Amino acid sequence: MRLQPTGKFDNNAKTYDHIAVTPLAAAMGAAISGVDLSALTDAQFDDIADALYRHKMIYFRDQRMSHGDQEAFTLRFGDFGTDAYTKGLPGHPNIQPVTKEAETRVKMIFGEGWHTDSPFLARPPAISMLYGVDVPPFGGDTIWANTELAYDYLSDTMKTLLAPLRVHMSAVGVIGMIDRTNAEKGEPAPEPGSKQTKIGGMELEIERQSMIEGSYHPLVRTHPVTGRKSLYVEETYSQGFEGMTEEESQPLLEFLQRHVTQASFTCRLRWTPNTFVVWDNRSCLHHAFNDYDGHRREMYRTTVEGEVPV
Repeated sequence: MRLQPTGKFDNNAKTYDHIAVTPLAAAMGAAISGVDLSALTDAQFDDIADALYRHKMIYFRDQRMSHGDQEAFTLRFGDFGTDAYTKGLPGHPNIQPVTKEAETRVKMIFGEGWHTDSPFLARPPAISMLYGVDVPPFGGDTIWANTELAYDYLSDTMKTLLAPLRVHMSAVGVIGMIDRTNAEKGEPAPEPGSKQTKIGGMELEIERQSMIEGSYHPLVRTHPVTGRKSLYVEETYSQGFEGMTEEESQPLLEFLQRHVTQASFTCRLRWTPNTFVVWDNRSCLHHAFNDYDGHRREMYRTTVEGEVPV
């Protein structure tokens, strides 16, 4: 079913005392202005956190932030999350560089495909943040999809059917694609037990076996702050459902993947230099694009540790 923004769509902004909020799309997303993230007050942060849980993704233009500023802002939400792909920067292990050089030509980039961050972990990241320092003049947009809204639009019968299901989240497809892409480029195959690999010119360090084994999480999860339910399913890491055969799982999985990412549930962000974006992995998915060959893109990511999904 393809939907239009009526009925359950409510991305209107609240009035805050310490920030200004401008919605990005009917489904989700909002711009936050009137704040300097490098000199944030507690009152401003409280408004920002409330806006994040309402709009799922928020962004700030023209922010001048050091790595220390980004670390300090991240820690306001909680402890740093586990990064399954990189070791971070020297002296800043919890800041992960996400860079593609202008001369890099690859079929697959970091963050490509609809996904939520590292759901194969027992405690996936609750919140992710990305600071765009150097962005291409066009291309390189990011799209988000509201998984709470997607759940709300299911029939009561479908909600009852899905309620007890647990989804298997595994990086088996991602790791296989990385290895195939590197092989096509003439990169040597990883040594048995090796954690080192590359994607789009980025050096990665991954725990292959644990990422492939993954975790089982509730398909319908409840947000620990708002109490709202969402669909925890996407096309990159979701493999099937606990207790079901592949033949039984696949039609339902394909329906949910199509349903949750339909255009009416999404917003799209055009990056500009010094844009800082925050999103809630528990209530939305995101998708990056590999459409800016010949242009450099330099970003820095941090995550907040999440809870065991329930």
